[in-house]
Amino acid sequence: MFVRYANAFVVMPGGFGTMDELFEALTLIQTGKVREFPVVLVGSEYWSGLVGWMRERMLADGMISPEDLDLFIICDEPHEVADHVIAAAEAQGA
Repeated sequence: MFVRYANAFVVMPGGFGTMDELFEALTLIQTGKVREFPVVLVGSEYWSGLVGWMRERMLADGMISPEDLDLFIICDEPHEVADHVIAAAEAQGA
């Protein structure tokens, strides 16, 4: 439910609950149930395996479209995360 009111979604490395929230947010954006907002995955080393699998399996098998991989970005530096969140807030007029 918190996704409905979010201006951005910053996802730190985590477990099953984190994956649940991440994929719920991506699904709601993908299906147009909520307005698009930045989903920022923090830590390229942590997320690289999952993103690689998404490309190699989900995209290659036609389960997602290439545009779906643009629904999130990966950042390593706190200032990069902040820059994306601030840019989105400004674009949304917040």
